[in-house]
Amino acid sequence: MSEPYDYIIAGAGASGLSLAYYLMQAGLREKRILLLDRAPKTSNDRTWCFWEVGEGPFENVVFRKWNRIWFHGEGISSRLEIAPYTYKMIRGLDFYAFMNRWVSEQPNIVVRYGEVSHIAEREGGVEVGLEGQTFRGRWAFSSLYRPPPQNPRYHYLLQHFKGWVVRASRPVFDTEAATFMDFRVAQQEAVRFVYVLPFDAQTALVEYTLFSPELLPPEAYDAGLREYLKGILGLESYEILESEFGIIPMTDAPFPRRQSAHVINIGMAGGRTKASTGYTFRRIQEQSRRMAEALQRTGQPFYPEPALNRHAWMDSVLLNVLGKQRSPGKQVFSDLFRKNPPERVLRFLDEETGWLEDLQIMASVDIPAFLRATLDVLGMRWQGARQGAMAPKRG
Repeated sequence: MSEPYDYIIAGAGASGLSLAYYLMQAGLREKRILLLDRAPKTSNDRTWCFWEVGEGPFENVVFRKWNRIWFHGEGISSRLEIAPYTYKMIRGLDFYAFMNRWVSEQPNIVVRYGEVSHIAEREGGVEVGLEGQTFRGRWAFSSLYRPPPQNPRYHYLLQHFKGWVVRASRPVFDTEAATFMDFRVAQQEAVRFVYVLPFDAQTALVEYTLFSPELLPPEAYDAGLREYLKGILGLESYEILESEFGIIPMTDAPFPRRQSAHVINIGMAGGRTKASTGYTFRRIQEQSRRMAEALQRTGQPFYPEPALNRHAWMDSVLLNVLGKQRSPGKQVFSDLFRKNPPERVLRFLDEETGWLEDLQIMASVDIPAFLRATLDVLGMRWQGARQGAMAPKRG
């Protein structure tokens, strides 16, 4: 068994690498950190998009950014200015390469590859197994995601998508604006839309995206992309340069922040994916920064969070609306962008709005549908709490 580490990070994706980065930024450079992952990341396995004001900590790896977005929906087809925000795109391969170079320059960070066999509480800290080796540490941070067990109190949708990087035979993409949501595709009793992230006038990442409980057959995503490229963009001829597929949980079920006294879940495994949109990257940055600052200040990774989060409640209501088809998703998002300034909508989705703006947002959607959803969510929570209270106690 090796000398104990201060921090063991299981999973070297966005959340694990970000946490290591913020630990150093918080002044914890003397701490010994062990970073574990299944294998080196050498492919462009995913794309992260987000909006922010000004420059962020990973500005050097932003692949493309836009000051405008297109929104095509019910009663709206507009190119929207989003100042003070900028919409940004980071490719997974660029992020991994940048962070791996940075990690190699940190004398107190050790990287090991293999399958994590266990993460267990031990006296005064944790034990982590990797390919027959055992490591000890003071704290362990795990981004190893496991879907939460189904519970009737909560909602369970998936955001699933397939994207092609296409090279068109002619200029067709607006290089000054990303397409945030294009609902000009057949909805087929689900929420379906397309993202378009242009690299240049002839090259873009085009993603066919759904919010629904179940995945489609693989060929259905390809059909959706082909129909969009031909029917909406008018492209008969193009080359597919890259392909990606992803599944993001959209659930309001609680994710435990702690597996045990010294084992902390981070990233998607720690509930950092926003339930109603699937956006995760910036929320990972906030969690990593606050954990690192708490460790530097108190020696523990815990920071205060609101006991009652109204934005989380509104996520639950929206999931209820979408999951039970009380109002078409196309209409919901169209109402938001048609009746509000785009910066207000983005601020709301970032959970940075105050009460007045929240009321303005709520007044812009189908109020009867959202009231029915609110009552249903209240009933689900009450029924679940009642069943829990009636369950036989053990011990």
